[in-house]
Amino acid sequence: MVGHCLCGAVVISVAGPHDPRPGACHCRMCQRWSGGLFLCFNAEAEGVKVEGPVTRYASSAFAERAFCSVCGSHLWMRNTNVGNTSYELMPGLFDGELTVPLRSEVYSDRAMASVQLKGDHRRATQAEYEQKNLFVKGDAP
Repeated sequence: MVGHCLCGAVVISVAGPHDPRPGACHCRMCQRWSGGLFLCFNAEAEGVKVEGPVTRYASSAFAERAFCSVCGSHLWMRNTNVGNTSYELMPGLFDGELTVPLRSEVYSDRAMASVQLKGDHRRATQAEYEQKNLFVKGDAP
């Protein structure tokens, strides 16, 4: 599976384990970064190859976000906690992922009125998600 940014300067290849079903996040940080809704799918780091000019930004104490240094396309969000070995890649970079259904939705109670997702997928409110992910609390206003 190969994807690329808007200008083509960054190419991402995924050859290893991954779940192509995207997850959605409605936390305030993701809303600011994406303009409304953050979508991503998980891929194990050992199977991900990135080529091209990438800028990484430490968006919180536990995560980095990356974008193309040329065109600014969002590429991934990655949890930088010890032991994490996966990327949360933007599905829109990969042409073959356009028909994959939604896997899950977090911060569902914080969704913008214009971004209400339908379907039969797992949902978690802010309180439910933060209760299971204590390192997040306070970093995703």
